[in-house]
Amino acid sequence: RDLLSRMIYGARVTLFIAVLATALSFSLGAILGFSAAVFGGWFDTLMSRLVDLLMSIPTLIMGLVVLSVLPTNLVTLILVMGILDSTRVYRLSRAVAVDINVMDFVEAAKLRGEGSVWIIFREILPNALSPLVSELGLRFIYAVLFLSTLSFLGLGVQPPSADWGGMVKENKDGIVFGIAAALIPAAAIAMLAISVNLVADWVLNRTTSLKGGRE
Repeated sequence: RDLLSRMIYGARVTLFIAVLATALSFSLGAILGFSAAVFGGWFDTLMSRLVDLLMSIPTLIMGLVVLSVLPTNLVTLILVMGILDSTRVYRLSRAVAVDINVMDFVEAAKLRGEGSVWIIFREILPNALSPLVSELGLRFIYAVLFLSTLSFLGLGVQPPSADWGGMVKENKDGIVFGIAAALIPAAAIAMLAISVNLVADWVLNRTTSLKGGRE
């Protein structure tokens, strides 16, 4: 019963941080990626070079360096994870938006005098949902794994709070003595990753209208 209650509490913390970090990374990355594709010019160049710079540094190392300097709390974890992961979302969003931005219906919207905000949210976003939906599941899984890794290394969720990665760290020494307590949260992380992948594939298959672009 005690292990089950700890697993449930750890799941709440893990999912809370992962969901908010994923929401931040998608909001920031998609808006900046779409904006770079629509505005182009110096803004596109500046954002792309900044993202290339951040992506050239291994994410885990960057996270460890930043979290070793900043106070380790839930807000810091969410901001660090969301900003670092937004670089991947930016690259995907920009690549998709560049192709959509040259299509006829976007050119027609520009000729009607529609502004950039309209084009981003009413023309590009609806037609970019298909790849973004599939990427959403991957980014959420990555957020869970990243958080678990940080907690296992001691720079993630701090006591008295606990997540699944911290529970693996606390019980890892018991594996030597045949105690499988550390394997339970590790199995939960693996099952969550598989489940989210399956759900993302199912959603993508159900939203068949998104595959053909704008209707």
